[in-house]
Amino acid sequence: MISTTGTVCPHCGWPDGGEPFQVLSRHATATGRTEWTRCGCGSLQVRVVDGGGTRVISRGRPAARSGAACR
Repeated sequence: MISTTGTVCPHCGWPDGGEPFQVLSRHATATGRTEWTRCGCGSLQVRVVDGGGTRVISRGRPAARSGAACR
């Protein structure tokens, strides 16, 4: 996973604060919470939500797509 300081997904250009993204899990911390999310393009993201707001602190690349569509 790569660290990020931008405000958009480097893979699809979607704003980090925009919908849609899927929340996979939420975990309380001493200062707020950590959320594992998936961007609309498939990139896995780690978000920190605290007094400073919400920010993506790490993200992976979207999953490689196979030629076959899932049904």
